[in-house]
Amino acid sequence: MARTFTVSRSIVVQAPPSAVYEQLSRPARMGRWSPENLGATVPGADEPATVGLVFEGHNKRGAFRWTTRCTVTAADPGRRFAFRVHAIGLKRPRLRAPIATWEYRFAEVKADARTAGVATRVTETWTDDRRSWPDVVAGAFDRIATGGHTFAAFQVRNIDKTLRNLKRELEAVGSH
Repeated sequence: MARTFTVSRSIVVQAPPSAVYEQLSRPARMGRWSPENLGATVPGADEPATVGLVFEGHNKRGAFRWTTRCTVTAADPGRRFAFRVHAIGLKRPRLRAPIATWEYRFAEVKADARTAGVATRVTETWTDDRRSWPDVVAGAFDRIATGGHTFAAFQVRNIDKTLRNLKRELEAVGSH
């Protein structure tokens, strides 16, 4: 079976694209929504990230914890936010290698009848940047690291949870 290198999922959030971007473009906040990410260490103030910003992401899966080094590759307010993961390690990201790219796209859509204004279709995309790994090696590693799944299948579930949590939080904030 051919390896899947990219998966995307979308959800509509009853908030304008600028408001959704404002939250997702702050890597330190990702732990509020993600089932695996615990947030990030970001230099400077808590503000939307800019292209070139390097940050460390803190992650967990069960009892296992690790840190990644990431660089923001796109920061187009209200439209697109992306970063690539290019180093990994337990407490410090020491192993340098292409790992993954995460992207968020924001598209304005008509709000539902119960809310005024606009809504946002948020699309989260994960891309496996481990292109140099032979499929058999990647497949074996993935099944060990995810408890029996490919990373593509595992990330679909993580993305769905992240987007549902983001929607729940942003719509609860908007309703008060």
